[in-house]
Amino acid sequence: MSKLKPGEISMGTTIMAVEFDGGVVLGADSRTSSGPYIVNRVTDKLTMVNENIYCCRSGSAADTQAVADIVRYQLDLYTAQHGEPPTVKVAASLFQEICYQNRSQLMAGIIIAGWDKREGGSVYDIPLGGSLHREPFSLGGSGSTYVYGYCDKTFRPGMSKEECIEFVKNTVSLAMTRDGSSGGVVRLAVITKDGVERHIIPGNQLPEQYTG
Repeated sequence: MSKLKPGEISMGTTIMAVEFDGGVVLGADSRTSSGPYIVNRVTDKLTMVNENIYCCRSGSAADTQAVADIVRYQLDLYTAQHGEPPTVKVAASLFQEICYQNRSQLMAGIIIAGWDKREGGSVYDIPLGGSLHREPFSLGGSGSTYVYGYCDKTFRPGMSKEECIEFVKNTVSLAMTRDGSSGGVVRLAVITKDGVERHIIPGNQLPEQYTG
Protein backbone atom coordinates (compact mmCIF):
# COMPACT_ATOMS: atom_id res chain seq x y z
CA MET A 1 0.00 0.00 0.00
CA SER A 2 2.94 2.34 0.61
CA LYS A 3 4.41 1.93 -2.89
CA LEU A 4 3.52 4.27 -5.73
CA LYS A 5 2.42 2.93 -9.06
CA PRO A 6 4.61 3.69 -12.12
CA GLY A 7 4.34 7.32 -13.18
CA GLU A 8 2.72 8.55 -9.95
CA ILE A 9 4.01 11.55 -8.02
CA SER A 10 4.41 11.46 -4.25
CA MET A 11 3.30 14.62 -2.49
CA GLY A 12 5.72 15.07 0.37
CA THR A 13 3.64 17.62 2.19
CA THR A 14 2.20 19.21 5.30
CA ILE A 15 -1.57 19.59 5.61
CA MET A 16 -3.68 20.72 8.54
CA ALA A 17 -7.17 21.77 9.62
CA VAL A 18 -8.57 23.08 12.92
CA GLU A 19 -12.07 23.89 14.20
CA PHE A 20 -13.12 27.12 15.86
CA ASP A 21 -16.48 28.36 17.04
CA GLY A 22 -18.16 29.23 13.76
CA GLY A 23 -15.93 27.57 11.21
CA VAL A 24 -12.63 25.93 10.32
CA VAL A 25 -9.17 26.90 9.12
CA LEU A 26 -7.31 24.69 6.65
CA GLY A 27 -3.66 25.08 5.71
CA ALA A 28 -1.03 23.42 3.55
CA ASP A 29 2.36 24.00 2.05
CA SER A 30 2.67 24.16 -1.75
CA ARG A 31 5.58 21.86 -2.65
CA THR A 32 5.00 18.75 -4.76
CA SER A 33 8.02 16.47 -4.79
CA SER A 34 8.95 13.38 -6.75
CA GLY A 35 11.79 11.66 -4.96
CA PRO A 36 14.58 14.25 -4.66
CA TYR A 37 13.01 16.55 -7.26
CA ILE A 38 10.61 19.45 -6.69
CA VAL A 39 8.14 19.26 -9.57
CA ASN A 40 5.84 22.10 -8.50
CA ARG A 41 6.57 24.91 -6.03
CA VAL A 42 3.07 26.39 -5.88
CA THR A 43 0.62 23.46 -5.81
CA ASP A 44 -2.80 24.15 -4.29
CA LYS A 45 -3.43 21.21 -1.97
CA LEU A 46 -6.68 22.69 -0.62
CA THR A 47 -9.39 21.37 -2.93
CA MET A 48 -13.01 22.51 -2.92
CA VAL A 49 -15.51 19.63 -3.10
CA ASN A 50 -18.62 21.67 -2.32
CA GLU A 51 -19.48 25.28 -1.60
CA ASN A 52 -18.39 25.26 2.06
CA ILE A 53 -16.40 22.00 2.16
CA TYR A 54 -12.72 21.59 1.30
CA CYS A 55 -10.24 18.76 1.52
CA CYS A 56 -6.48 18.73 2.12
CA ARG A 57 -4.65 16.11 0.08
CA SER A 58 -1.52 14.08 0.86
CA GLY A 59 -0.08 10.93 -0.66
CA SER A 60 -0.23 10.22 -4.39
CA ALA A 61 -1.25 13.34 -6.29
CA ALA A 62 -3.03 11.24 -8.92
CA ASP A 63 -4.97 9.22 -6.34
CA THR A 64 -6.08 12.17 -4.23
CA GLN A 65 -7.10 14.28 -7.23
CA ALA A 66 -9.14 11.41 -8.64
CA VAL A 67 -10.89 10.75 -5.31
CA ALA A 68 -11.66 14.46 -4.84
CA ASP A 69 -13.14 14.67 -8.36
CA ILE A 70 -15.40 11.67 -7.71
CA VAL A 71 -16.61 13.06 -4.38
CA ARG A 72 -17.24 16.50 -5.89
CA TYR A 73 -19.44 14.90 -8.56
CA GLN A 74 -21.37 12.85 -5.99
CA LEU A 75 -21.91 15.89 -3.77
CA ASP A 76 -23.28 17.83 -6.73
CA LEU A 77 -25.77 14.99 -7.27
CA TYR A 78 -26.64 15.03 -3.56
CA THR A 79 -27.41 18.76 -3.74
CA ALA A 80 -29.61 18.31 -6.82
CA GLN A 81 -31.51 15.38 -5.30
CA HIS A 82 -32.03 16.80 -1.80
CA GLY A 83 -32.38 20.48 -2.61
CA GLU A 84 -29.82 21.49 -0.01
CA PRO A 85 -26.03 21.33 0.33
CA PRO A 86 -24.47 18.25 1.97
CA THR A 87 -23.04 18.29 5.47
CA VAL A 88 -19.33 17.91 6.09
CA LYS A 89 -20.05 14.48 7.57
CA VAL A 90 -21.71 13.35 4.33
CA ALA A 91 -18.66 14.48 2.34
CA ALA A 92 -16.28 12.77 4.76
CA SER A 93 -18.31 9.54 4.57
CA LEU A 94 -18.07 9.54 0.77
CA PHE A 95 -14.31 10.04 0.93
CA GLN A 96 -14.03 7.29 3.52
CA GLU A 97 -16.07 4.80 1.48
CA ILE A 98 -13.86 5.27 -1.58
CA CYS A 99 -10.59 5.23 0.37
CA TYR A 100 -11.54 2.13 2.39
CA GLN A 101 -12.93 0.10 -0.51
CA ASN A 102 -9.78 0.82 -2.53
CA ARG A 103 -7.29 0.84 0.35
CA SER A 104 -4.95 -1.67 -1.31
CA GLN A 105 -4.72 0.42 -4.49
CA LEU A 106 -4.77 3.98 -3.14
CA MET A 107 -2.09 6.01 -1.38
CA ALA A 108 -4.24 8.82 -0.03
CA GLY A 109 -4.33 10.64 3.29
CA ILE A 110 -7.13 13.22 3.29
CA ILE A 111 -8.47 15.81 5.73
CA ILE A 112 -12.03 17.04 5.12
CA ALA A 113 -13.18 20.26 6.77
CA GLY A 114 -15.93 22.79 6.32
CA TRP A 115 -19.06 24.41 7.70
CA ASP A 116 -22.69 23.29 7.57
CA LYS A 117 -25.84 24.45 9.33
CA ARG A 118 -26.19 21.26 11.39
CA GLU A 119 -22.73 20.88 12.91
CA GLY A 120 -21.10 24.25 12.28
CA GLY A 121 -17.39 23.88 11.63
CA SER A 122 -16.04 20.32 11.68
CA VAL A 123 -12.85 18.46 10.76
CA TYR A 124 -12.57 14.81 9.68
CA ASP A 125 -9.39 12.84 9.09
CA ILE A 126 -8.95 9.84 6.77
CA PRO A 127 -5.43 8.35 7.12
CA LEU A 128 -3.95 5.61 4.95
CA GLY A 129 -6.20 2.56 5.18
CA GLY A 130 -9.49 4.43 4.99
CA SER A 131 -10.63 4.86 8.60
CA LEU A 132 -12.61 8.01 9.51
CA HIS A 133 -12.07 10.20 12.58
CA ARG A 134 -13.70 13.42 13.81
CA GLU A 135 -11.02 15.65 15.37
CA PRO A 136 -10.80 19.20 16.79
CA PHE A 137 -7.66 19.54 14.68
CA SER A 138 -5.86 17.22 12.31
CA LEU A 139 -2.42 16.96 10.70
CA GLY A 140 -1.17 14.97 7.75
CA GLY A 141 1.72 14.48 5.36
CA SER A 142 5.43 13.95 5.81
CA GLY A 143 5.90 17.25 7.66
CA SER A 144 3.33 16.41 10.32
CA THR A 145 5.72 14.16 12.25
CA TYR A 146 7.86 17.20 13.12
CA VAL A 147 5.08 19.28 14.67
CA TYR A 148 2.78 17.00 16.70
CA GLY A 149 4.50 18.05 19.92
CA TYR A 150 4.09 21.73 19.06
CA CYS A 151 0.40 21.24 18.25
CA ASP A 152 -0.32 19.26 21.41
CA LYS A 153 1.31 22.04 23.44
CA THR A 154 -0.28 24.97 21.59
CA PHE A 155 -3.83 23.85 20.76
CA ARG A 156 -6.61 24.53 23.23
CA PRO A 157 -10.39 24.27 22.84
CA GLY A 158 -12.25 27.51 22.20
CA MET A 159 -9.57 29.25 20.14
CA SER A 160 -10.78 32.23 18.12
CA LYS A 161 -10.67 32.50 14.34
CA GLU A 162 -7.60 34.73 14.47
CA GLU A 163 -5.82 32.39 16.91
CA CYS A 164 -6.55 29.41 14.66
CA ILE A 165 -5.16 31.23 11.62
CA GLU A 166 -1.92 31.95 13.50
CA PHE A 167 -1.85 28.37 14.84
CA VAL A 168 -2.11 26.88 11.35
CA LYS A 169 0.34 29.36 9.83
CA ASN A 170 2.96 28.72 12.52
CA THR A 171 2.50 24.94 12.42
CA VAL A 172 2.86 24.62 8.65
CA SER A 173 5.81 27.05 8.66
CA LEU A 174 7.58 25.01 11.35
CA ALA A 175 7.00 21.77 9.41
CA MET A 176 8.34 23.38 6.23
CA THR A 177 11.51 24.35 8.09
CA ARG A 178 12.21 20.78 9.18
CA ASP A 179 10.76 18.67 6.35
CA GLY A 180 12.64 18.68 3.07
CA SER A 181 9.53 17.55 1.18
CA SER A 182 7.45 20.51 2.40
CA GLY A 183 8.04 24.06 1.22
CA GLY A 184 6.94 26.92 -1.01
CA VAL A 185 4.16 29.13 0.29
CA VAL A 186 1.48 28.52 2.92
CA ARG A 187 -2.07 28.42 1.58
CA LEU A 188 -4.95 28.95 3.99
CA ALA A 189 -8.72 28.60 3.69
CA VAL A 190 -11.06 29.98 6.35
CA ILE A 191 -14.59 28.57 6.04
CA THR A 192 -17.59 30.00 7.91
CA LYS A 193 -21.31 30.41 7.26
CA ASP A 194 -20.41 33.52 5.24
CA GLY A 195 -18.26 31.60 2.76
CA VAL A 196 -14.59 30.90 2.13
CA GLU A 197 -11.62 33.23 2.57
CA ARG A 198 -8.42 32.22 0.82
CA HIS A 199 -4.99 33.49 1.93
CA ILE A 200 -1.47 32.97 0.61
CA ILE A 201 1.57 33.66 2.80
CA PRO A 202 4.75 33.87 0.69
CA GLY A 203 7.94 32.31 1.98
CA ASN A 204 9.51 35.64 2.86
CA GLN A 205 6.52 36.52 5.09
CA LEU A 206 6.41 33.28 7.08
CA PRO A 207 7.28 33.25 10.78
CA GLU A 208 11.01 32.76 11.33
CA GLN A 209 11.94 29.43 12.87
CA TYR A 210 15.12 28.32 14.61
CA THR A 211 17.26 26.27 12.22
CA GLY A 212 20.35 25.65 14.34
